[in-house]
Amino acid sequence: MSPDNKLLPKRIILVRHGESEGNLDTAAYTTTPDHKIQLTDSGLLQAQEAGTRLHALISSNPSSPEWRVYFYVSPYDRTRSTLREIGRSFSHRRVIGVREECRIREQDFGNFQVKERMRATKKVRERFGRFFYRFPEGESAADVFDRVSSFLESLWRDIDMNRLHINPTHELNFVIVSHGLTSRVFLMKWFKWTVEQFEGLNNPGNSEIRVMELGQGGDYSLAIHHTEEELAAWGLSPEMIADQKWRVNAHKGEWKEDCKWYFGDFFDHLTDSDQECETEATEEKEEEEGKRVNLLTSSEYNSEAELYNGNCS
Repeated sequence: MSPDNKLLPKRIILVRHGESEGNLDTAAYTTTPDHKIQLTDSGLLQAQEAGTRLHALISSNPSSPEWRVYFYVSPYDRTRSTLREIGRSFSHRRVIGVREECRIREQDFGNFQVKERMRATKKVRERFGRFFYRFPEGESAADVFDRVSSFLESLWRDIDMNRLHINPTHELNFVIVSHGLTSRVFLMKWFKWTVEQFEGLNNPGNSEIRVMELGQGGDYSLAIHHTEEELAAWGLSPEMIADQKWRVNAHKGEWKEDCKWYFGDFFDHLTDSDQECETEATEEKEEEEGKRVNLLTSSEYNSEAELYNGNCS
């Protein structure tokens, strides 16, 4: 690994909260504020199992025994409880710290949610589009995108300024305990996915883990830890999966020229060389000039015809 990558986290891991009372019965939202919704007994167990899986993943490299973890968590009760159960799998010396981060909270659906009204509203969202539809008194996914973008800027500042006082010999892991839509928006922002690609993504399951791992070149990829089948099940298109595979060995900041949504969607009509471009421009100019001459000729003919008819009347 390049020396420039030594202070980069080895993994950025997204974890959705365990099963909540609202997942079990949406009627819970009619009497309980969204941020106060609790985990079910099953959700608590899911969170404990997620902690076991996380520990096994992070400690799996025998050449990096001095690994550390830093947690970011949404302020909602269900995410805080999920982190508490995850923490049972880690000793104190392994955890650098934890930060409650309001910008990675759940999408705001409004205040108390009336079940039938919310069901009708979500049907409208499907027709309108999941990314841009804003819930009455709430947020759209586009609004969540804006605050997640702000969070990512802070995340990078933490890394660039070494605010976490990382020992370069330690392998660092970031774990972000958040919500389904927020996690999808995070990945959309990070990998520069389009709105259309976002619309095709599936929500992660309760306590599901999605791992962005640092490749040899300094870029992050989902394809290091996850299989192609997993990525497809999440809703990634073949082009998106190919991009993740490319990132495994890509250098940080490298541009993937054949990435369809970076270039082809807008400039698929461009020529391959300046000479071809100049040739096409010349041909188009000559074609336009020919049309103009024909138009003038036709106009002159009509003027002469009108003059002739006038003289004959």
